[in-house]
Amino acid sequence: RMKLLLVGYGKMGKTIERIALERGHEIAGRIDVDNQHELTTVRADVAIEFSHPDAAFTNITRCLDRKIPVVCGTTGWLARKPEIVSLTQKNNGSFFYASNFSLGVNIFFKLNEHLAKMMRRFGAHYDITIDEVHHTEKKDAPSGTAITLAEGILKHIDRKKSWVNDNTENPEELAIKSFRIDQIPGTHVVKYSSMIDDIEIKHIAHSREGFALGAVMVAEWIRDKKGVLTMDDFLKF
Repeated sequence: RMKLLLVGYGKMGKTIERIALERGHEIAGRIDVDNQHELTTVRADVAIEFSHPDAAFTNITRCLDRKIPVVCGTTGWLARKPEIVSLTQKNNGSFFYASNFSLGVNIFFKLNEHLAKMMRRFGAHYDITIDEVHHTEKKDAPSGTAITLAEGILKHIDRKKSWVNDNTENPEELAIKSFRIDQIPGTHVVKYSSMIDDIEIKHIAHSREGFALGAVMVAEWIRDKKGVLTMDDFLKF
């Protein structure tokens, strides 16, 4: 049984709360736009941070300064992640970031890298694109999940040098196309296209349940850990 601090109390935060309570945990506090000052006083075993790209860095910093382990799923702020890594190490703290906490998506990440390795050898005549579809409330684009997929491809396919969030005619760029459609939890498609055929792998989320359950399970796991941790550490693929 843990005392969990929910940082961000939108739809995702409320789903995390329900699952945490079902698993026997206590909610120590619910931090949202109108009570951010409480972040400096609430006592908790672990903070689960699903807020807004503009607020995430400050939220994480405040928790780490108070020696509260942080599990973060907010995307769109990662340009400042090196500062959080340094602060975690300086404070001997615990910080866990994942672009997606769903077990299925993390299997999809591994499948994406495996396919990229195969296509490095045999797929020089295929172009590569990523499509991502989310609900209209998602503020950042591309999604963190799409960026992780792109990074997995760039790691293994040398002819692609960078990703762009648009169509592109540059063969060295990997195009990520973002779509925002009401009531869509999340769909990601990696496509290899040629004149001969297309190869696609796809992940479709049916609800927020998988993300929320994964975040709570990571919070249970990280409580007695130190350092900067990832889903690879948690899942031990």
